[in-house]
Amino acid sequence: MLTDYSRIVVAYDHSELSKKALKMAMNLAKQDKLIELLVVMVIQPERPMVYSYGYAFEAYHQKQREEVKAVRNELEQELKLLPNKSRTFAIEGTPGHMIVEFVKQNDADLVVMGSRGLSGLKELFLGSVSHYVVQKAHCPVFIVK
Repeated sequence: MLTDYSRIVVAYDHSELSKKALKMAMNLAKQDKLIELLVVMVIQPERPMVYSYGYAFEAYHQKQREEVKAVRNELEQELKLLPNKSRTFAIEGTPGHMIVEFVKQNDADLVVMGSRGLSGLKELFLGSVSHYVVQKAHCPVFIVK
């Protein structure tokens, strides 16, 4: 192996910083075709407000599932450009906790993620998700800004 990494996890939320993180992870993976790249999206369950035009709870979740499927398809097309083994995952839960658990369960050597994601309130901090992952992950975390 040319690097110390055999399995890299990219935390992806379709934000510009997560797209940049994915590109950096792909460039790192290109150094050695034995590096496996795992891209994980965490869908945080929300209770949407019912809008006057009738967005029901199930309709909201159906739309969310369709969006996740479209993003995964887009990711898989991009990952096909790599000679490396790569997979995408969509899991549900609290983002920081789920990323740390995913990294642990998949015995990752490195996490690559953006410093801030799509949530506006999290912009006030380093990014509460990235901060949590840096504090709790068992492996190095590469933060992209």
